[in-house]
Order: sequence, then structure tokens, then C-alpha cells
Amino acid sequence: MAKSQQTYNKIEKEKARQKKREEKLKKKEARKAESKDSQGIQFAYVDQYGNLTDTPPDPSEKIKVEAEDIVLGVPKKDDSDIEEVDPIRKGKVSFFDSSKGFGFIIDAENSEKYFCHVSGLLDTIVENDKVQFELERGMKGMNAVRVKKI
Repeated sequence: MAKSQQTYNKIEKEKARQKKREEKLKKKEARKAESKDSQGIQFAYVDQYGNLTDTPPDPSEKIKVEAEDIVLGVPKKDDSDIEEVDPIRKGKVSFFDSSKGFGFIIDAENSEKYFCHVSGLLDTIVENDKVQFELERGMKGMNAVRVKKI
């Protein structure tokens, strides 16, 4: 006689699947019933600060704006708005290896460390020298260039 293809394990798995389907259907029906009960916010208003509220704005606080007063885009900068920044900075050499040709300079104003290569030197420098330099964007950050001893 042939053995039945239906095993205990298959029957249990099918029961679990059926139970999962029923739970999913119950949850779906519960969500539908819940959504019909609650109406939520019918209208949403924006207050003067840009926040959403369910109360309408007060008409007495309304501000009249002329169309000519609205500026689209970024306003052009005047020469008076630009602050003159001295590109030459002062600092102290914290480390310099002349055999490898690089070192670091600490800025006197903000105590930032900047990389310095021998190709950016105007004078020969050693550690603890007071120097003046300019900054230039390098591949890995700002580099000190045109380094001169003070």
C-alpha cells in the first residue's frame, strides 16, 4: 500500500498559514472600522510661523503685502556688504621635517593646524619659527602656501 503524502508537519504548517491569514483579515477589518469612526482634521491652516493648525487664522493679524515688494531670487551683494579679510595670516611652525619636505603650522588667531609643503615655502623654516602665510584649498583640506619667516 502507498503511504499518504500528507504528513503531520505539512498539516501543522498549513494550519499556521490559515491562522495567519485569519489574523491579517481581522486586523484589516479593524483598521477599516477605525478609519470610518475617526474623521481626523477636516481642514488644516498655516499660521504666521508656518506651522499647521486646525484653527483658522485671525483676520485682524493679516498683513497686506504688495506684489512689487516680493523679491524673487538672491539679492545682489553691495560692495559695502563685503567685509575686507586680510588673506595673510600669522602663525607658528609646530612641526617641520626638511628631509621629507612637509610640516604643520598653527594659526595664531584660531589655533587651527594647517599642512605646509616645501613647494609652498618662500623662506626656509624650522620648528617654532614665527611665520606669515596664506591659505589655499588642497585635496585634503586647507594648506598653508607662500610661507615666509617674520
